[in-house]
Amino acid sequence: MAQYDTLKDVLVNLFNEIMDIEEKAIITEEFSDITNNDMHVIQAIGIGTPRNMSSIARTMGVTVGTLTISINGLVKKGYVKRKRSEEDRRVVLISLSPKGRRAYDHHELFHQKMVEAVLEELSPEEADLIAGALVRMQKFFREYPRKM
Repeated sequence: MAQYDTLKDVLVNLFNEIMDIEEKAIITEEFSDITNNDMHVIQAIGIGTPRNMSSIARTMGVTVGTLTISINGLVKKGYVKRKRSEEDRRVVLISLSPKGRRAYDHHELFHQKMVEAVLEELSPEEADLIAGALVRMQKFFREYPRKM
């Protein structure tokens, strides 16, 4: 029963704790004009090839309408650029500006430090066990609405 109580406590509280810590770590003076959610939109846009709104919305699990509100704010603040596709002028491609790229790199550094801090406390075997358990947990959450 102790394992159940521990896992329940961790699963119920971990997400909020991570979000609070992440917000304190990534919303610095340079990035004080954006929210934690904005930072996750920047993360979803990524640094590769410019992406259309539908693909970014799909990555984030939100509607294009919801994403549009965030993108509008990030464009105004100088983190994101919009450009019409050369192949199909109806398609708007989204990419990060240099300021958005700095925010992306800053966010990635937080994630890198978080993972490294967890891994340094674990043996390779423990790391494999936790990674496997987290992958199964992720699968559960992704499939949860369909299983009910």
